Amino acid sequence: MAGTVFVSGGSGYIAGFLIRQLVEAGWTVHTTVRNLAREAEVRASIGTDNSKLRFFAADLMSDAGWAEAMAGCSHVAHVASPLPSNAPKSDDELIVPARDGALRALKAAKAAGVKRFVMTSSMAAIAYGHPRSQTVFTEADWTDVTSPDAYAYVKSKTIAERAARDWVAAEGGDMEYVSVNPSLVLGPLQSGDFSTSLVAIQKLLEGSMPGLPNLGFGVVDVRDVADMHVRCLDLPDLAGERFICSGPFLMMADIAAILREGLGEQARKVPRRRLPDWLMRIVGRFDPVVRQVLGELGKVRDTDISHARQRLGWNPRPVEESVLDTARDMIRLGIVKV
Repeated sequence: MAGTVFVSGGSGYIAGFLIRQLVEAGWTVHTTVRNLAREAEVRASIGTDNSKLRFFAADLMSDAGWAEAMAGCSHVAHVASPLPSNAPKSDDELIVPARDGALRALKAAKAAGVKRFVMTSSMAAIAYGHPRSQTVFTEADWTDVTSPDAYAYVKSKTIAERAARDWVAAEGGDMEYVSVNPSLVLGPLQSGDFSTSLVAIQKLLEGSMPGLPNLGFGVVDVRDVADMHVRCLDLPDLAGERFICSGPFLMMADIAAILREGLGEQARKVPRRRLPDWLMRIVGRFDPVVRQVLGELGKVRDTDISHARQRLGWNPRPVEESVLDTARDMIRLGIVKV
């Protein structure tokens, strides 16, 4: 199947790779940026057939532009959502645009006669607020937003997906809804304007992290995230589905080891010593970014991706490739001096 598809947040990391894959698969793509002054820059970074790509101005917090952007589209990939580099002053700084933006996109999609709406959610909406003894998660799990573990970003993704599913059940009519729930997204860069999800690799490479905290993440490649979205847009009979999009869970020490083994001398600044939990808790008293992840210390969040394998035929690439491609592009683009 190929037709006209709307992709929100065209300047974003996942959206850029998704747009390229969609155009290569024969789709015409409508996408949004908040300011059309960025259109030329974003087109250049995506690097695809410009005749198949149209830009519109729209923002998660305003109704303007959404109807025009979705006109003529049969499918939607709603990718845009705030991903901060610092701890917000208020949870609502993230929750309100994530939730209201999803609902705004859904309402515009229904009005445009869209057949299927694929939303980029997150493992943040699945794997938080559970007992420490639970180490494997499936699509049946939902984050408990009342838990102390649920910091602002986690709440925003959970609340937005819940709100979207509730709206579709009540108001969506025949429009099909599917969510894609990625873990930490790594992989190659299209430009020096890089996603917050890549900051951990940057800090390891430049040696600005004094040691390796007892923290970990599920890791998935941006190209595989885009591929899952394409499959969710294309394959039949997916109404209501939810798909975990993740490779293996890696501790920071695991990521550091991959960098050292794959990059050799270029990874000489990558720390080797591990930071004890008690030291992280002291740092968390003064650093709000550290404070919000203290509940993550020592936690393991593995994923069962059998549902995505069986239903979509999706398989992630080796995680070492994703980590090293991130690092090599950061070095190539001058983001990190090694």
